[in-house]
Amino acid sequence: MPLTFYNTLTRREEEFVPLQAGKVGMYVCGPTVYAAPHIGNLRTFFFSDILRKYLEYRGYDVRFVMNLTDVDDKTIRGAMQKGVKLNDYTQPFIDSLFRDFEQLGIRRADVHPRATHYVDGMIDIIRRLEERGLAYESEGSVYFDISEFAGYGKLSKVDVSAGRRGERVAADEYDKDDVRDFVLWKSVKPEDEEVGAVWDTPWGRGRPGWHIECSAMSFAELGETFDIHAGGVDLVFPHHEDEIAQSEGATGKEFVRYWLHGEFLLLDGGKMAKSTGNIFNLGDLVERGIRPSSIRYLFLTAHYRSKLNFTFEGLASAAEAVRRIRDARDRLREHPAARDPDPMDTPSLHTAADEAQAAFTAAMDQDLNTSVALATLHELVNRVNARLHELGTTAISHAERDAALRAFERIDSVFGFIALSEAESAVDEDLSAWVEERIAARQAARKARDFAQADAIRDEIVARGIVLEDTPQGPRWRVDA
Repeated sequence: MPLTFYNTLTRREEEFVPLQAGKVGMYVCGPTVYAAPHIGNLRTFFFSDILRKYLEYRGYDVRFVMNLTDVDDKTIRGAMQKGVKLNDYTQPFIDSLFRDFEQLGIRRADVHPRATHYVDGMIDIIRRLEERGLAYESEGSVYFDISEFAGYGKLSKVDVSAGRRGERVAADEYDKDDVRDFVLWKSVKPEDEEVGAVWDTPWGRGRPGWHIECSAMSFAELGETFDIHAGGVDLVFPHHEDEIAQSEGATGKEFVRYWLHGEFLLLDGGKMAKSTGNIFNLGDLVERGIRPSSIRYLFLTAHYRSKLNFTFEGLASAAEAVRRIRDARDRLREHPAARDPDPMDTPSLHTAADEAQAAFTAAMDQDLNTSVALATLHELVNRVNARLHELGTTAISHAERDAALRAFERIDSVFGFIALSEAESAVDEDLSAWVEERIAARQAARKARDFAQADAIRDEIVARGIVLEDTPQGPRWRVDA
């Protein structure tokens, strides 16, 4: 069965055939680093993580690029408000993003280009557009003339008849129906100078518009034509539409072959957005006792092109599912095994493992159908539990056990929540050992009547999010929910 993706450009599911056999060039629009990412942003980055890992599962050599937008209207405004230079403002948000990636089990891209490092490439593309009659200067800024590009609107299906030459939009982000000539290069403003977001160009001092940034970064890291461009559905217009226009306008070549877009994450039925405050950050959820492995699982329950309503009830169900799957895997791993070669080896779990992996691959080959693929993992769990119940205390053969364990490992190389749950448990054990050691030290200090030291140790324990109670039976503790 071939691997297929729903291509936003053609509005149909298509067989994936990369430009170069065995290799994939993939670009994902990363965040604008003006705030910590919320869980809705992370769903998009999780989707790209699953896409990349499944391509690797299928044997492709993937070069994965995810940009960081560190110069635009929002980052400049934020730096101005803080009274700092642009890089000093954006760096903490980049650090926060990578911490969230690590906590959620999202592997970093091969390259995370920052827009501010690719300005020369942007200037080159704009020059090429001018030479082809697709860009024009006005008052120190340069705009793309959409009336001169016949393919404008092919991704988003916007009505280009609404736009006429001379109607321009200089904002980085604008309304979905605002079809006007978009800005490639912006003439300098006082705030740009103040935060250090300004470069010298043939058109004078200024800074890039948002859309040109991704074209320059993808050209530099993947070439002028590459396989997959992904991102959130909110980027289809204007951002990705404008990327196509300026990229194909400059080169005369196809820009991207497959466009994949992830849907919104909803909170209480409404779109998550920083502008409305209707958001959760990963840190907010972890502080409530939510495990990132549960979040990974919950994201998998809906197709990436479907909206997902994010609820605490859903997270509780996800946590229970992770526990059940990991418990079955752990019981199998710990079950006594007979020496090989074992004449009593049966095909029971060999068959279950082969069928699970085949069903997993079939589901994921159909445009990354993660919810169906999850069901195949649950079926493997059922068959493992049934086999262990059948065996009782009788040993299982190494071959049979290892076949099923390899299936768990292979599927989780894409899904990732089992490994993440293991890492979380290791952290829990480390915390437990630390708390018990500090409680013992506090008890010793109290016994020595060094109450100042005892109080200092208590404060140290509480600072780690631990509730400590002194009872007649001795100290008791729990993690603060």
